Amino acid sequence: MNTSYTQRAACKIEVTGEGTVSAAPDQAIAELGAVTENISLTAAQKENAQTVSSIINSLLELGIPKKQIQTVQYRIDTEYSYEDGKQTFRGYKVTHMLQVTIDKIEQTGIIIDTAVNHGANTVSGIQFIATHRNVYYNQALSLAVKNAESKAMTIAKTIGAGIAKIPCEVQEIAPSLEPVPYQAKLYSQTAATPVQPGELKFTASVRVQYNLVPEG
Repeated sequence: MNTSYTQRAACKIEVTGEGTVSAAPDQAIAELGAVTENISLTAAQKENAQTVSSIINSLLELGIPKKQIQTVQYRIDTEYSYEDGKQTFRGYKVTHMLQVTIDKIEQTGIIIDTAVNHGANTVSGIQFIATHRNVYYNQALSLAVKNAESKAMTIAKTIGAGIAKIPCEVQEIAPSLEPVPYQAKLYSQTAATPVQPGELKFTASVRVQYNLVPEG
């Protein structure tokens, strides 16, 4: 028996591989809403309801489907001021936040401005996403496997060996998506708010084991 061959055949090599695919987002998700304050809770709620209704109607007029406008937060807080260690009741604050899904991302700036013009006084942020993100992630996963194979071949060749054609173990490392957040700012109502979608990056990682084989 060839002892050196047996030892080499029993050896394994483990490598990690990574693949990244960039894609343009095709959908935006914005969170915006109204915050109202009043000494009277009823008055604060009424003003808030009127403002949010105006915002929703303005978005519907822009062609956004009703199902893509939903409440994500509604809260009532009591407001106090503190002076010389004394607590004084100031009134109530009502917050109503909407999540708006935007299919035509080029209209995101116009949509934000329209909401602001109809009473929105808080915009918590905008996130851009890709509706076919699973497709892009799978592409990145394929690149990760190829990257791992390339690494294994390089290492094996350096030590005078080769690798088996089929890996003996492939493990996917927790997938990650690098979103492109956009912290919106309120601009002058005379011009559309500039919004830059940028790109989404989908990254996949794998851990792969290969059996080493005699070179050639």
